[in-house]
Amino acid sequence: MTRPRGRPLAGVGLAGGVMGALLGGGAGSVTVPALDRLTDLSRATIHGTSTVTNIAIAIVGVAVYWARGGAIDTSTGLPLMLGGVAGAVLGARLVTRAPERALRILFSAVLLASGTSLLLEAAGITVTAGAGALPEDPAIVVPVALALGTLVGAWSAAMGLGGGLLTVPALVLLFGVDPHTAVGTSLLVMLPNSVAGAAAHLRQGTASVPIGARLAAGAAVGAAGGALLALALDERVLSTILGSYMYFTATRELLRIRRGR
Repeated sequence: MTRPRGRPLAGVGLAGGVMGALLGGGAGSVTVPALDRLTDLSRATIHGTSTVTNIAIAIVGVAVYWARGGAIDTSTGLPLMLGGVAGAVLGARLVTRAPERALRILFSAVLLASGTSLLLEAAGITVTAGAGALPEDPAIVVPVALALGTLVGAWSAAMGLGGGLLTVPALVLLFGVDPHTAVGTSLLVMLPNSVAGAAAHLRQGTASVPIGARLAAGAAVGAAGGALLALALDERVLSTILGSYMYFTATRELLRIRRGR
């Protein structure tokens, strides 16, 4: 296995921390393609190692949101967290059985779908007229959030992305949460998901602790800057940045698939 030095890994972690906290998710959109280039790790281990890094982003991101008075929707976030913990364990197991090409295609497809929804939202194009698609009834919100949390937890543990690329657009479009609150809530949801997913990956040997620790050191610093930036941006600007970055990352990954790398 290629073992890059600590400085390049810390730099990758720093960039991942900024983007992860800004996206309300993990560092996977940066660390997954970076580890693919810098190491000979299997795709499953790349995703597992990225999940370890996401713990640092979640802790620092939530702390910054709390310290700066950022809003977090706990009524939706708590059931998302409960479902996410169970889903994370399932996702870590599934990733070892999925074909590598399928993981790459799924990674890109979710980014494109999420990016489209956020860019439409930034442009003011929405079928829900600015409100959530679901009625504000706990009898509906809670079970939907539990089911969505399970899906996000499984997907984030499998893909190493922290879940924000699903959680943020779901909070905005389904539950009517504003983008800033969606990012803060997603960071909160990501914390138990990442811990459960990382533990499952470590147990089955699909995570590198030395590489994950070096990434996390840089990610912790970057997450503070990313969270502060997210709080400072206008809602439409934030949605535009989120959607555009998702498109960029998905396009890059699809080109790599096409080239057979």
